[in-house]
Amino acid sequence: MPWLGIDVGGTFTDLVLYDETSGALRLAKTPSTPHDHADGMLAGIRRLGVEPAEIGKIAHGTTVATNTVLERTGARTAVLTTRGFRDVLEVGRGNRLVLYNIKATRPPSLVPRSRCLEIDERTLFDGMVLREVTPGDVEAALPRLRAMGVEAVAVCYLHAYANDRNERVTRDLLRKAAPELSVCASSEVLPEYREYERFATTVLNAYVAPRMRRYLGSLRERLAGLDGGKDVAIMTSNGGTMSVETAAAFPVHSMLSGPAAGVIGAAFVGQAAGHGDLITYDMGGTSTDVCLVTDGRFAMTTEGRIGALPNRVLQIEINSIGAGGGSIAWLGAGRFLNVGPRSAGAVPGPAAYGRGGTEPTVTDANVVLGRLGTAEPLGGEIRLDRAHAEEAVRGLGDALGIGPVAMADGIVKLAVARMTGAIKEISVMRGHDPRGFALFAYGGAGPMHAAFIAAELGITRVVVPRLPGNFSAFGLLVADVRHDYVRTRLAATRAVPFGELQATFAELREEATVALRGEGFREDAMRFEASLDMRYVGQAFELTVPFTGALRSIEDVEQAFSAAHALRYAHAVDDPVEIVSVRLSAYGVVAKPRPARAGRGADALTDAMTAERPAAFEGAFVPTPVYARERLPVDTALRGPALVEEAGTTTVVPPGFRASTDAHGNLLLEPE
Repeated sequence: MPWLGIDVGGTFTDLVLYDETSGALRLAKTPSTPHDHADGMLAGIRRLGVEPAEIGKIAHGTTVATNTVLERTGARTAVLTTRGFRDVLEVGRGNRLVLYNIKATRPPSLVPRSRCLEIDERTLFDGMVLREVTPGDVEAALPRLRAMGVEAVAVCYLHAYANDRNERVTRDLLRKAAPELSVCASSEVLPEYREYERFATTVLNAYVAPRMRRYLGSLRERLAGLDGGKDVAIMTSNGGTMSVETAAAFPVHSMLSGPAAGVIGAAFVGQAAGHGDLITYDMGGTSTDVCLVTDGRFAMTTEGRIGALPNRVLQIEINSIGAGGGSIAWLGAGRFLNVGPRSAGAVPGPAAYGRGGTEPTVTDANVVLGRLGTAEPLGGEIRLDRAHAEEAVRGLGDALGIGPVAMADGIVKLAVARMTGAIKEISVMRGHDPRGFALFAYGGAGPMHAAFIAAELGITRVVVPRLPGNFSAFGLLVADVRHDYVRTRLAATRAVPFGELQATFAELREEATVALRGEGFREDAMRFEASLDMRYVGQAFELTVPFTGALRSIEDVEQAFSAAHALRYAHAVDDPVEIVSVRLSAYGVVAKPRPARAGRGADALTDAMTAERPAAFEGAFVPTPVYARERLPVDTALRGPALVEEAGTTTVVPPGFRASTDAHGNLLLEPE
């Protein structure tokens, strides 16, 4: 039976259908439908010519949770918290968000102070319950909650990570007395040390849960035939998948759903093709997402943010910036050129779409430069209009006194500079030399700019996989089911017996095994990774240290931390070390598409050439051959300038670069 991956982005909805019998891949790309994303998804399924009932499994990446927070369109939410701590969300961390503006104000919390209600309960830092919550206190809060018209409640008690008894009692009382409310507790969303981050992450979850539940429920109803025992796997920010029911209850885990899928797919394809060290570069219509992959493993973080709001759940360390094909070019103070973060989106889209957009975008600039063709409809239905693109770019150029070609070239170069800076943040600023990595480019606009970014960074190899325009949707099909477990254990390393750590991990592993077994996984299809969050005493933030079988004592644990600290910060000292949290990641390993092999293609490179058109490089138009990627011969080699077109994207091979194909059908770009 076929498998289907669906990635809903801000501009396009991408679909990939994989036939597990033949290994064939089919794709579709349709404009996203923000009013109801299911419309765009169903349009894509119809274009693929498959009935939902015929599909074996569906994996879905969604931006609903993220957009709900960014647009502030979530549920009216209230917080129940420990008496005396209703201002935790208001006070936050006190750090200045705009460094040089002493008058900068923090964005408002998702829950105003007036909807933070106090409950007379108290748990101490060591887990001892000083005051138990009483049913009367919770029942007394219900009339106030109803009077406020709230739809969701976040239960956030002090030190609930150490003992969640009071939170569980409150949650259960609310669900029984007011089943119409969506209720979540911080101890089930994020049972971790640091009150503000735990409270804020729980509020994020409560804020988006009602909308996510309605969206997923509607999606299952509209995808006919899915309810017959067939599940939809929802991509999560940690690189795994979860069930619809779990995603509806804990949507905070799906904030980086689509970008995470691309990283998973890149690691899978990169390993198969012999590229273990990668910088993934996903440029879509709205944003660019980059991530560092070392020896097939991607970095993880608990310091994510959605806008200005902290999201503390474990997630792939992806750096996102507002620079996509639809990013608008504009003049700021002092008449300086800017690109993004504002985007033309799917509606009206870039001026070249001919849907009413009038402001110049990166896509329009590439059309003016001749790098993006207008002969074939984009996404199968959007025919690009060069005249509209040139009119929009010329208008901005007139304001600066330069021509449309120079203006378009400047827009692209500024976008490249912004994306180069994003890559430096995850490589150079983390102690990694980008020249030792391959740039793995995908997304609808990634292959168009990858060679220019590589030249800026000194990277000597660019890898463009098959189906780059739909690659995140492909990544959905290779992601395993993943559950993360964490327990805060704040203590000096020398005060923690090594056997106690082993026992804690054994408990978490048993809990994870039960959960995965309940989802149908046999033990030979389970995989576990243990780690410790550690720091020097007095530090404010932790490093994650793998807890492997090679560690046999607390001294080994301390040495592993020193090595991790030296790798990240280039130094380590002989100071006291403490453990903050223990973590376990549990994987249910799923069947994956077979690594693709290159097709035969044409007999000669000339047979793959479909056209020649003028394209501008450094402001000068030169005759540039255009090749159909699916017709490129195996082990082909072509020299820039050249354009390689395929469904969903165009790969630009600029002068000074050569392109070739490998045995897996990946397109490799290297400087001459």
